[in-house]
Amino acid sequence: MAVVSGGTTLIDNGALDPAVPTGSLILLSTQTASASANISFTSGIDSTYDSYVFKFINIHPATDSAIFQCNGRDGGVSYDAIKTTTFFYAYHNEADTDAILEYNASYDIAQSTSAFRISNLLGNGNDESYSGTMQLFNPSSTTFVKHFIIRSNMYQSGDYSFDINVAGYFNVASAIDGIQFSMTSGNIDDGIIKMYGVK
Repeated sequence: MAVVSGGTTLIDNGALDPAVPTGSLILLSTQTASASANISFTSGIDSTYDSYVFKFINIHPATDSAIFQCNGRDGGVSYDAIKTTTFFYAYHNEADTDAILEYNASYDIAQSTSAFRISNLLGNGNDESYSGTMQLFNPSSTTFVKHFIIRSNMYQSGDYSFDINVAGYFNVASAIDGIQFSMTSGNIDDGIIKMYGVK
C-alpha cells in the first residue's frame, strides 16, 4: 500500500530510502550462561546503532532468592558507570491469595557506581527463571545521559509471578561501551542473553 499526500506518492509498496530507519533488530551477539559469574558484552556497543536491545531468555540463578542485576562500563575496564534508576512491580501468587502493585524506594539507586537490580528475589527451582527485554538508548553519546528501560517477568522464590519495570540513565559524559549482567549471590546457572542493534 502506498502513502499519498497531495497527490504525490511518498512510500510505495514498502520501498524506503536506505537512510530511513525501519526499526529492524540486527542480532549482534548471543551468550549462554553455564554456571557463569557474569555475562558481559564487551564489544559491539558503539555508534553503529542508536539503540541496543538485550533479550533475557530463562535466566536461572544457582542460588535461591538471588537478584539479577546490571552495570555499565564507560571506557575503562570496570563496570562502574554512574547511574540513577527507578524500579516498580506488580505481583500475583499461584495460590491466588495475594496480588499488589508496589513501589519500593529502597530498590532505586541515585548517582551510584553499584550494579542496579533488574529482578526481585529470583527462585532457583528447576522451573523458575527470569525473561524480559532491556533497551539502551544512544550509548555512544558524549552529550546526553544514556537512558535505558527494562520490562520483564520472573518466577519469584515464593511462587509469585512478578511483572517488573525498571528505568534509568547512565549519567556520564563518555560513551557506554560495555554492559554486564550478574547475580547478587552465586552464579547465573543457565539462560541466554541476546544483544541486538536497532536499525
